[in-house]
Amino acid sequence: MLHRWLPFLACLLLALGAAAPAAAQQEDVQTSWRLLDYLAVDYPGAVRDGRVLSASEYKEMTEFAASVRERIGALPTKSAKPGLVAGADSLKTAIAAKAAPAEVERLAHGLGAQLIAAYPVPLAPRTLPDAARGAALYAENCAACHGAAGDAKTPAAAALNPHPVAFTDHDRARERSLFAYYQVIDQGLEGTAMQSFRRLPDADRWALAFHIGRFAYPPALAAQGKSIWDGDDKVRQLVPNAAALTGLSEAALARQIGAEKAAAVTAYLRKDPAAATQAGGSTLAVARAKLRQSLAAYEAGDRKAAKALALAAYLDGFEPVEPMLTARDPRLMARVETAMGELRGAIAKGGDAADVRARVATLMTLFDESERALAPEEGSAASTFLGAFTILLREGLEALLIVVAMLAFLRKADRAEMVRPVHAGWVVALVAGGATWWAATNLVAISGASRELTEGFGSVLAAVILLFVGIWMHGKAQANEWQRYIREKVGNALTKKSGWFLFFLAFVAVYREVFETILFFAALSGEGRLPALLAGGAAGVAVLGLIALLMLRFSRTLPIGKFFSYSSALIAVLAVVLAGKGVAALQEAGLLGVTPLSWAPRLSMLGLFPTLQGLLAQAVTLAILVAGFGRNRRAGMRPATA
Repeated sequence: MLHRWLPFLACLLLALGAAAPAAAQQEDVQTSWRLLDYLAVDYPGAVRDGRVLSASEYKEMTEFAASVRERIGALPTKSAKPGLVAGADSLKTAIAAKAAPAEVERLAHGLGAQLIAAYPVPLAPRTLPDAARGAALYAENCAACHGAAGDAKTPAAAALNPHPVAFTDHDRARERSLFAYYQVIDQGLEGTAMQSFRRLPDADRWALAFHIGRFAYPPALAAQGKSIWDGDDKVRQLVPNAAALTGLSEAALARQIGAEKAAAVTAYLRKDPAAATQAGGSTLAVARAKLRQSLAAYEAGDRKAAKALALAAYLDGFEPVEPMLTARDPRLMARVETAMGELRGAIAKGGDAADVRARVATLMTLFDESERALAPEEGSAASTFLGAFTILLREGLEALLIVVAMLAFLRKADRAEMVRPVHAGWVVALVAGGATWWAATNLVAISGASRELTEGFGSVLAAVILLFVGIWMHGKAQANEWQRYIREKVGNALTKKSGWFLFFLAFVAVYREVFETILFFAALSGEGRLPALLAGGAAGVAVLGLIALLMLRFSRTLPIGKFFSYSSALIAVLAVVLAGKGVAALQEAGLLGVTPLSWAPRLSMLGLFPTLQGLLAQAVTLAILVAGFGRNRRAGMRPATA
């Protein structure tokens, strides 16, 4: 029985194998950041004026600094790692010398910022937390120790050493970001009664963090903050999105706008975090900032940095909103994607600075259009339904055609017993896709680059396989070749090795589409129109099922020669399409260069993108197919031997 599970286990491990090292790295980074934040906030309680105030607190500070140094030393090698190690050593030295709290705070917060920049981890929830859910979770899990009002005045708190934190303590709260609260909730706090709440879903942990972050800020202060926020555009630019909000402490904001304003604005944004996301247009604010940095680097002569920042503008700023924009306005999405590719091409080519500046200006205008298209009032139940329907139909059609062609072939060859590996392949792909999404949600963040690389390599691999399958099937369309195949191979051609091949092809064809489809549906689910989303998905499944049924029925009526002719043509077209799509995805991930061709059309359904690299890949694939088909025709002219 074990051999029946081997395909499932192999492909599931293939889908999740890359997540484990990344998850370990992410945990080390998050733990180090949390310890650095704790050091910056609590060190003043251990040391003052060069004297130890609390031996136990000072010992804890020393241990935390050593732990940070050890964890940073174990991170994968990057260009920024030596600087991080040196920073950790400086922090250890400062604590050993009983340096002033302000110096330790500067070193700890600076090292934390550099660490997150070098080894990015998620700094914000995927959707805004539910305030009511946060309050309910707090009452259930936290109030016994921290108090219903967050003041930690409870019998349970009195019995604990160290005493639980009072969230109403404004002096302490002003130093803590929402991300810092999230980290403690996620991982717990060593040496205290604070346990990890990782058992809770990610959204619940963020809901708790946001709820806790409000205790130190009364409603009256939040009302003052709203007036400041609404009337000061410069303040709104400082907190352009959810990531900026969750990573920003009141103390850090005070250094930019003053203590009084910072307290009020922090109170307002903690009470109404949606204000930050509405002001910044989601991650498009990140895309704008990265493009400005890219242009500045290019004008300063640093082409390498400019190219990296332009790529980051796409992966970190635009790619997260791409699924929603695709559902709302696919033509606009294509214009933005093309313009960003052309910008990277112009930077790589070393074009005139004025040309690069003009391209950046064009993208800024396109981002404005995108924000208008993504505005909540632009959505409706009808747009959600159509988005879900078209996405499922578009993403699923290619995989469906490949799987149906395989099933039809096996029936024509009278090898119904080999249908099972094909079905196993696409079923395992669905499970592996869902498992990958679960890992991305609960274990490790899968970056935009990783998603593009997965799609790119999956498409290229499928194209290579289909290239040879198409040529082989075309060869069987020749009458003499089919007779020879029946006579010589029908007993042995579809062996266990063939079964594994069929399984693998079905798996690759489906898996590359599953994760992308889930991403699109996750983005659409944020609109809050679940019935329309499910209806659109169901309609898409129904249409795909109808297409599969019609194809299978039609294939049964075809003479064997015509069946192979039509099937080989279909497989050949899919190979060319996937070659183009694979190259485009690898370009978007920054793995391949971009040479724009202004005269070439963009037809994403056909894998046709206006770049030299994409067209060359499709031309080479087409040339191999033509050569293979020509060879088959010449071989088919040979007479069949008895």
